[in-house]
Amino acid sequence: MPRLSEVLAALDALWPPERAEQWDAVGTVCGDPDAEVTRVLFAVDPVGAIADEAIELGAQLIVVHHPLYLRGTTTVAASTFKGRVVHTLIKHDIALHVAHTNADSADPGVSDALAGALDLRVVRPLVPDTTDPSGRRGLGRICELDHPETLGEFAARAAKRLPATAQGIRIAGDPDSLVRTVAVSGGSGDSLFDQVRAAGVDAFLTADLRHHPVSEATQHSPLGLVDAAHWATEWPWCEQAAAQLDAISDRHGWGLRVHVSHTVTDPWSSHHTSGAPN
Repeated sequence: MPRLSEVLAALDALWPPERAEQWDAVGTVCGDPDAEVTRVLFAVDPVGAIADEAIELGAQLIVVHHPLYLRGTTTVAASTFKGRVVHTLIKHDIALHVAHTNADSADPGVSDALAGALDLRVVRPLVPDTTDPSGRRGLGRICELDHPETLGEFAARAAKRLPATAQGIRIAGDPDSLVRTVAVSGGSGDSLFDQVRAAGVDAFLTADLRHHPVSEATQHSPLGLVDAAHWATEWPWCEQAAAQLDAISDRHGWGLRVHVSHTVTDPWSSHHTSGAPN
């Protein structure tokens, strides 16, 4: 059985922490480097439900996409919900490791997993990493469909293939417009509108699209917009990342049991369609 330090070294090789954005908080939150690891759980969010799932599973390591303490903290008191997570993990000898923007820009990264879930063919990064001579790393991905389909059909594809959430899928633009090329970006992507327009794609699928950026984007061009839940666009990475660790475990003969959480940690719990606008 490998030690935690060995597994973490393998994870850092997949998603080097130095490739994270400066504002990000990636790496190991808690865990004994000398502890043995037999089971690993991958999830999007480091919340109490995931800690409880790891306990029930008997995992010694949780790997998440979202940081627990993105903006730092002065306390891990159990009177706070994040502190309670830390106490729970330490009490049960469970380590927590974060791969966030370093996993976003990796090859393969979060947007590759999103494209794979939608059965899209990746062409190149949307925002290339200038330090990558291969031109494969970077934020977002430019993709092609095997056959053209309408924006409405593409949105239906996303609704069918991504995990179900209360939000579902929203679109902006003509649902009958043809889509041949798509930009995708897991997580919040409305800061990438300039790069998406420059790429000349027919549609952009991402999450957390806000009113004003979308309103302005629809005035700029006929670009079709597909807005999915943040958690749903990043969950496919968990399966991709788990498969990567599985392969490493096989190469080293570690015999790890690698699991992916199917617990929906998207914070929105229900949805009601509003009345038709006047």
